[in-house]
Amino acid sequence: MARRVRITAAEARRIALAAQGFERARPAVANDVRHFRRALAAIGVLQLDFVNVLVPAHFLMIWSRLGAYDRKHFEQYLYHSGEHTEQWAHEASIVACSDWPLLAHRRERFRQWKSSPLHRMPDRDKFLLDILQHVDQHGGTSSHDLPKIDGPKRKVGDWHRSIPRWGLEHHFGTGDLAVRHRLKNFQRVYDRAERVIADVHRRESVNERDAQRELLRKASVSLGIATSHDLADYYRMKIGDVTPRIEELVEEGELSRVTVDGWQDPAFLSVAARSPRQIPGASLLSPFDPLVWFRPRAKRLFDFDYRIEIYVPAAKRRWGYYVLPFREGDRMSARVDLKADRKASVLQVRQAHLEAGADRQETAEALACELQALAGWLQLDAVNIEKASAFEKTLASALNS
Repeated sequence: MARRVRITAAEARRIALAAQGFERARPAVANDVRHFRRALAAIGVLQLDFVNVLVPAHFLMIWSRLGAYDRKHFEQYLYHSGEHTEQWAHEASIVACSDWPLLAHRRERFRQWKSSPLHRMPDRDKFLLDILQHVDQHGGTSSHDLPKIDGPKRKVGDWHRSIPRWGLEHHFGTGDLAVRHRLKNFQRVYDRAERVIADVHRRESVNERDAQRELLRKASVSLGIATSHDLADYYRMKIGDVTPRIEELVEEGELSRVTVDGWQDPAFLSVAARSPRQIPGASLLSPFDPLVWFRPRAKRLFDFDYRIEIYVPAAKRRWGYYVLPFREGDRMSARVDLKADRKASVLQVRQAHLEAGADRQETAEALACELQALAGWLQLDAVNIEKASAFEKTLASALNS
């Protein structure tokens, strides 16, 4: 993309969507490893979330870009190709194994959460050493493979994890252990990092400054166009660390300063950014999709004030428990609260809301197609709308036509 000085708001939206892989129409068949690899490369950081009211959010992110795909095939690729691994990146995330050395400084600084019961164990060091010895002897280990242990009494607000799980996650945080794969119940299976991460990545050494700069460069590629706060948020970096590294990337030609119409903050355009004339298709988005996970950016890009309301008391929810954004082209045109009722084999539309400026009939027809396709992928037999606002009635009519 030719270097620019001024970018329109519409161009910024298209650049951001293209960077995340939405400039391509979904493939007719999306079970080739090349499809998975391309989608993951665009996202860069696949945030993990296993809330299963619909489908775990990271699986939905791949659906948004590829459409129907074989989840088992995808998980096989994810955990057994040697190309990706779990790490603390944005949050708990899937990243490329080549990112392992870039996150070394975080593993070196890892400390247990304040709420961890390990802080209150008198024999903590021995307990942690015993875990490593068990993994050395037995290989892949889940928390259920370790002896049960009664830890300190839980305090109000403590996470409800077993003591063995706390111990395994401690070693995951420090990098002594890595995630080999996940069980059907989504539980992690850990092994020694040297058995999971290839030596070429594990033995590479990158100083913290260079690692920060490379993480920011990768963030800029995945974002396309971004403010300094957008760039910092992608790998959860401190803004004070980001500022000098951004200047270095500008000097190197990886980023250029631009002004975006309507944006108050200065923006940076990645040298890899693409600006297609239009963005095809429509897609439901995960609550943890990089397009919307940073609320100030979602508002700035799409004039879309988004918040997942799982943790909002029911009486105070505005949009619904598990509400997903709906993208049409380069706009967010609706949001819909969904639940997969697997027992009844129904995709429940608990609420649907039309965004200001969207065409009710066009959006209803596009959303109906997406809901039917999603239900089919989830092996649900029907889509059911529970309420009857004007938009929901139009949506119901589109589903039945």
